[in-house]
Amino acid sequence: MPTSAQAAESGTPAKQIFGAAKLPAALPARAIGFYSKGCLAGGVAIPADGETWQAMRLSRNRRWGHPDLIALVERFSREAAANDGWPGLLVGDIAQPRGGPMLSGHASHQVGLDADVWLTPMPDRKLSAREREEISATSMLKKDTLYVDDRVWTPAHARLLMRAASYPEVERIFIHPGIKKKICDTWQGDRSAMGKLRPYYGHHYHFHIRIKCPPGVSGCRSQNPPPSGTGCDASLAWWFTDEPWAPAEPKKDDKPKPKKREIRLSDLPAACARVADAAGPASAAEATFRADPVRDLLRNNGSQPSTASGFAPLPRVVPLPVWRPRD
Repeated sequence: MPTSAQAAESGTPAKQIFGAAKLPAALPARAIGFYSKGCLAGGVAIPADGETWQAMRLSRNRRWGHPDLIALVERFSREAAANDGWPGLLVGDIAQPRGGPMLSGHASHQVGLDADVWLTPMPDRKLSAREREEISATSMLKKDTLYVDDRVWTPAHARLLMRAASYPEVERIFIHPGIKKKICDTWQGDRSAMGKLRPYYGHHYHFHIRIKCPPGVSGCRSQNPPPSGTGCDASLAWWFTDEPWAPAEPKKDDKPKPKKREIRLSDLPAACARVADAAGPASAAEATFRADPVRDLLRNNGSQPSTASGFAPLPRVVPLPVWRPRD
């Protein structure tokens, strides 16, 4: 991988620099920049397998995130399995080892604070490497409509999404407008976190968890809070009009558009150059989380997690990294 100085001189696109990194930067954990313009220091990987989750599309090497996000995903998987009738999570893309722009796909997922979770429940067996590459997630919609298909949608899906939104560190959950409408129309429990469920294009096969910047971290910029209320209002009704889905009208200007310039390292926060140049751990195993409930319970001094109404509280179990970066 070229150094940051070499990349700046050659004009190498940032996605090539960060897409080529196989291991994280051995620096203190830090989300740098904004979700769609930044990078990740001290990233850790969610294990490929857990009792209540399995990571998908392993060949992409996108199961890395800020330790706070990985801790939340693992905790979420356990609490959903224990209380919501959800057998386990199939975890999709999180971030590249050092975050940054991706070679393909997402515009966001750059700072290790975004994670995709399939709306397909985890099977009761360990998936093979080939299955993790080839299995497709299940759409929740009736074919060629914006509405949920009740043959595939279950109350457990609603409980899963409302649990995800209930965590105070979660900033937003992106879901398809049809799924948002289904929950607005049917949810009978506490609706205080429902406003975090934000309708957006796609997201009928999976949902996207976005957490806030960790407290006290400089150089990380959170998104503005979502509007107050449940979001079951005119803003949701708009998605069921023609306007959001109408193709853009072609401009009358016949001049050819200039080719869009690729994002370069110099376009990202300055700290990302250090992330790009930093040494990494000896292996992915050294930067993979493990669960350590005893140490966590001692750390939290017996405190209980925040839960949505109707969710039984569980002791918070935060996985701790095996690898510790050296200064």
